[in-house]
Amino acid sequence: MNKFKELCKLYWAFLKIGGLTFGGGLTMLPMLEHELVDKNNWITEEELLDCYAIGQCTPGIIAINTATFVGYKREKVLGGIFSTLGMVTPSLVIITAIAACLNQFMDNVWFQHAIMGIRGVVCALLINTALNLGKKSLKNLFAWIIYAVVLLVGLFLKLPTIVLVLSAAAVGIIFELIKSTQAKKSEAKTESTESVETVQEEKKDE
Repeated sequence: MNKFKELCKLYWAFLKIGGLTFGGGLTMLPMLEHELVDKNNWITEEELLDCYAIGQCTPGIIAINTATFVGYKREKVLGGIFSTLGMVTPSLVIITAIAACLNQFMDNVWFQHAIMGIRGVVCALLINTALNLGKKSLKNLFAWIIYAVVLLVGLFLKLPTIVLVLSAAAVGIIFELIKSTQAKKSEAKTESTESVETVQEEKKDE
């Protein structure tokens, strides 16, 4: 019974997120953070950002990937299924309803004005999300350098997103390997120095 309640809770949380958020996965970040991190404490803020990063590298919609990730983390396969269903249910219902009568509204002036207003809100939400991601992700000089290089390359060379993401991932892996290697060498050097000093002290005592 407790497991079923948890599954229903996952479904309801993602149903609210999917039904009350406009503009796609990136604009969902504030609501995801509120529901998953602050309110229910299902994942940490760092895990949410990692999920977003992974979601950009994997096929599919980032919002669906996030729902599946969190659901699986909580209740394994069933949790992933319930969370994903909760996320897609509002879109499925709304899109089906709109598709049935879209042609009747396309020439309506009020409908066109409403769409224009929604576009403005989506842009504002995207900017807000980008700023929040930047504050939480760009924490050191290396991250800022990667950000600047990818931004410039993306603006001027128009390379595919997957190339930029994989290249940045490769650079990050190489940087961390070099950093860990240097740290190990430094530790080994420190231990060697300490052992030499210990031997010298022992000889003095003798």
